[in-house]
Amino acid sequence: MCPVGAGLIGGAMCCHCLLIEGEDGLILIDSGLGVEDVANPRRLGRLFRATVRPRLRIAETALRRIADLGFCVADVRHIVPTHLDLDHAGGLADFPAATVYVFGDELRAAKDPTWRARMRYRPAQLSSVANWDRIEPGGDEWFGFDSVRALPGRRDDVLLIPLPGHSRGHSGVAVRTPEGWLLHCGDVYFHHAEVAPAGGKAPLGLRMFESLVNADRAARLANRERLRALAQSHASEVRLICSHDPADLAAFRV
Repeated sequence: MCPVGAGLIGGAMCCHCLLIEGEDGLILIDSGLGVEDVANPRRLGRLFRATVRPRLRIAETALRRIADLGFCVADVRHIVPTHLDLDHAGGLADFPAATVYVFGDELRAAKDPTWRARMRYRPAQLSSVANWDRIEPGGDEWFGFDSVRALPGRRDDVLLIPLPGHSRGHSGVAVRTPEGWLLHCGDVYFHHAEVAPAGGKAPLGLRMFESLVNADRAARLANRERLRALAQSHASEVRLICSHDPADLAAFRV
């Protein structure tokens, strides 16, 4: 994404998705912008296109990147979005057989949006989902955070971590890897400096944008500080990434 005034926010932004080889198929964390969004950009709305200016390329969609790794659409059995904003949910339509796991508050907000939220949730993206698995908070503790197993009844360690604020039902997604836990923090923060153990700030323009798109600013800031504390106290056990920081994408990209 190449937003207006990109110099004030540190440059272009990515839409960072994760792909996990699970026990019974692939698990996709977030889906980015999808093939239909590239083919018909009007699905994204005029305001988003004019201000965020996404670089719409089929080759950069999750569907094509997964195909480049040698997999097919049917291999993606599960999708766990951090939330359902249009730049995270556009690719849901590209995997019609997948089950989509999301917090109930987020699904309710997306299905019946307030006038302010209508710009972030796009019915054309969400209406194609046939298999929703609505999850309600409540579960075990994970490094001081509440957590819910995203894929009930399976041994894959993929947890939904309630982190509301950016959106009403926003979540982090924690994944156990051979190197420890990886926590996809979605849009709780947009720049790695915001959760750096030594402290730091995002560029001014990015901080202004974060505040503009908050559903609950106080909740988002509180959760951001909890994530910074997590990075300080458990750096050897948990790695953090967010959705839109190109430095994170470069560090973790395969």
